[in-house]
Parts: sequence; structure tokens; C-alpha cells
Amino acid sequence: QVDLVESGGGLVQAGGFLRLSCAASGDTVRSYVMGWFRQAPGKERQFVASIAGSGGTTSYADSVKGRFTISRDNTENTVWLQMNSLKPEDTAVYSCAAAGPFHSRSFTLVDAHSYQHWGQGTQVTVSS
Repeated sequence: QVDLVESGGGLVQAGGFLRLSCAASGDTVRSYVMGWFRQAPGKERQFVASIAGSGGTTSYADSVKGRFTISRDNTENTVWLQMNSLKPEDTAVYSCAAAGPFHSRSFTLVDAHSYQHWGQGTQVTVSS
């Protein structure tokens, strides 16, 4: 069992930045694929970014590529999402998710249905 707690959300002006954190407990996440997803009001949940267990492979949604960076520190059981050049359309509840454990630590996952563990989410609001 993996418990995930997000933090770092808030209100920011367009062009600004935020850094989201996801702290994991209950099991070491080094064998888990970690992901960030977001859901805006009235819209379906959307993939944002994913990082392999080793940290060496990452995937991003086209809408955030070049602006967001996912990273992890397995010794701290923490995953981060650095969000730069934020836009109003980035406004959503951002959730951290974990999939695994896996023997292989070199792949990412973009489908929300592949993830078994979810945090409660943190609100990100970008004003224009």
C-alpha cells in the first residue's frame, strides 16, 4: 500500500511558476512508476507527466512539454512537478499517482487506469 500526499498548489499569475510535491509513505516507491494528472471543472482527468522508477525516463503531455518537469528522489520517497510559464488553462486539481511495484524501473505510464494509488489532489489556479 502506498499513501500519497500532494502539496504546493496555490494561486499564481499567468507566466508564474509553482512546484508541486508528492510525498509517499507506506512503501518505498523506487519500484513504482509515478505520474501527475490534472482535472479541471467539467473536464475529464488528463495526463500531465510520468517518471520511471529509476528516474531516467520521463513522459509529458504535449500541452506541458517544455514548461513542466517531473523529477523524483527515491531516497526521500518524493516526486515533484516543477511548473513554469503557467497559463490559465493549466488551472486544475493536480493529483499524484503511483503504479506498481514493477521489476523493471525503466518505463513510464500515461493511462490513468494503470495507476492503483492516488493522492487527494492539490488545487492550482492560474489567473490571467
